[in-house]
Amino acid sequence: MTKKYQAPIVKKAFLILDAISKNTQGLKISEISSSLNISKSTVHGITAALEDQGAVIRDALSKRYTIGITLMELGKAAYERLDFKHIARPIMEELMEQCQESVFLGIRNGDRVTVIDIVESRKDFKITSPIGTSLPLLAGAIGKLFLSRMEAKALQKYLNANPLIKFTAHTIIDPIKYISELEKVRKNGFATDDEEYISGVRAVVAPVKGYGAYIPAIWVVGFKASMSQKKIPSIIEQTLAAAKKISEKLSDIKG
Repeated sequence: MTKKYQAPIVKKAFLILDAISKNTQGLKISEISSSLNISKSTVHGITAALEDQGAVIRDALSKRYTIGITLMELGKAAYERLDFKHIARPIMEELMEQCQESVFLGIRNGDRVTVIDIVESRKDFKITSPIGTSLPLLAGAIGKLFLSRMEAKALQKYLNANPLIKFTAHTIIDPIKYISELEKVRKNGFATDDEEYISGVRAVVAPVKGYGAYIPAIWVVGFKASMSQKKIPSIIEQTLAAAKKISEKLSDIKG
């Protein structure tokens, strides 16, 4: 059995943040120390580090610590992400009923794409994946969509550092052809995947606009047999409409 790595200092930092966040008047080092049974020197060192990062603020007169702006921003970002899923879910369910294929919701996370929600197809044979699954940025339609949003110089630099991967016999691995494909995606506002990431599987993806620091997307994935070339145009139309609905609902909330 693999032994979990223990980081006591991190645990203590979270305990301190939790204690401070629950006290509206703020807490002094001595109060934090006694309530958590952590030595004053340790509390002092941790709070000093947290203050440097903007996670807590120390009042010069009262010597009390309260939650800082950095922590508030992190909390806001986490809340928005959850709220985003809540807004998108019924639209994803509607899209699944329309196309009868699994519908995914995800965001770009550096060099990966993270699945944050999924509505599975009702079919016995379907494409599925656990929430939290991380996909390569160069993977199929979703990769095309996110990379198409990059400026030419940044894109070229990224592709130079991250050579195209041959996932299947249909994967585009010629950089010139791939960049040309990205130009089409940029122009059309959606991306498709015809067995380029997984053999026998097709996908259609569209971007969700206006969501702060996150870059979200919604995509439909199914087997080639059910996502026939005849059905693709209507699935594209339905996916774009769903992405637009989510964008509009987000805009209404922020507006």
